[in-house]
Amino acid sequence: MSVTPLRVAVPNKGSLSEAAFKLLTDAGYLVHRGNGRELQCNDPENNMKFFFQRPRDIAVYVGSGALDVGVTGLDLLLDSGAPASEVLRLGFSRSRFHFAARPAGPRRLADLSGLSVATSYPTLVGKYLAEAGVSVSLVKLDGAVENAISLGLADAIADVVETGTSLQNCGLVTFGEPLMESEAVLIRSEASRKSERAAGAIDALVQRLEGVLTARRYVMVEYDCPAEALDAACSLTPGIEGPTVSPLAREGWMAVRAMVPRAGVQRTMDDLKRAGARAILVTPLEACRM
Repeated sequence: MSVTPLRVAVPNKGSLSEAAFKLLTDAGYLVHRGNGRELQCNDPENNMKFFFQRPRDIAVYVGSGALDVGVTGLDLLLDSGAPASEVLRLGFSRSRFHFAARPAGPRRLADLSGLSVATSYPTLVGKYLAEAGVSVSLVKLDGAVENAISLGLADAIADVVETGTSLQNCGLVTFGEPLMESEAVLIRSEASRKSERAAGAIDALVQRLEGVLTARRYVMVEYDCPAEALDAACSLTPGIEGPTVSPLAREGWMAVRAMVPRAGVQRTMDDLKRAGARAILVTPLEACRM
């Protein structure tokens, strides 16, 4: 008896797409589009079916239960209003959501009162302004909004800001606190919680993705260390549960192995060298289970 595959939505374009493909591939899934025009593909070995959708539509498909899980932006999830829930933050496509205007325009959130604000995220922005007690006229656009001010369509805009280059090119500056910080997230439908089949497959998916994300944050460090420097060296490389320590053939020396954060590993190597460690090696990780 065949088991219905887990239905997974993957971004078909934009900044989310390439990173999502890479993450799923690193997690052992067969995600491919051939000539780039296919709308879906099967991974029979893992009993998965991938659907390539517009990032903005993914939360709607998942929220409706048409698809079980998907990768999209947290901002897109919140703006959709769809009954889908965040399962796992994926650590890529990070951005901030800001208000922006001309330098001589509004400089505080309260300054927006009575003005027009253009955005392609009307639900998210409308809720934020309502909670802040600021009444504006929202201009709903689909796509880039940076030209809305110069064309006289709005007094300010609210949009995702990654580098700020587009705003600068249009003579705009951000103001006030960010509305939110966004990144790619794995989301699931409420219907999938009630399905034993889907729940088990999603748990396995999350475990794999977490393994890859953890592996990206850590490296394996191995080194030789004189016994008298062991405590100092191990304090620099405490590992997860603790470092692995083994005696070497050379009396008074130990071999040490531990996972350490990738960020700052060069400094850790410098400190180990000063502590007396030798033959310090760093090896990247592909995946792990914690």
